[in-house]
Amino acid sequence: MNVIDENNFGQVISSKPVALVDLWAAWCGPCRMLSPTVDDIAAEYEGRVEVAKCNVDDNEEIAARFGVRSIPTLLFFKNGELADKTVGLVSKQEIETILNNLL
Repeated sequence: MNVIDENNFGQVISSKPVALVDLWAAWCGPCRMLSPTVDDIAAEYEGRVEVAKCNVDDNEEIAARFGVRSIPTLLFFKNGELADKTVGLVSKQEIETILNNLL
C-alpha cells in the first residue's frame, strides 16, 4: 500500500486499472476505525487494485481538488479517473461492492 502525496498522486491512481485512495487524518476516530478494513482490502485485492492512503492534514490540496469536506473519504478511480466516492465509516462489503463493479 502506498502513502501518497501531491508528488505521486497521479502515478498511484493510474498504476492499475482500479485504485482506491483513503483520505484520513490521525485525529479522526472514524478514520482509525476504517483503517484496518482498508488494510484488509489492500491485501485481498493485491495485484488487482492499487490501494493508497493520503493524510489530508499533510495534503490539503488533494482534499480540496476532490471537494473532500468530511473524512474518512474513500475515492475510487478507474483508469485514472474518479469513478465513485464514499464519505464516513463504511462497511467492508460496501467497499467490495464498489471495487467489484469497477473491476
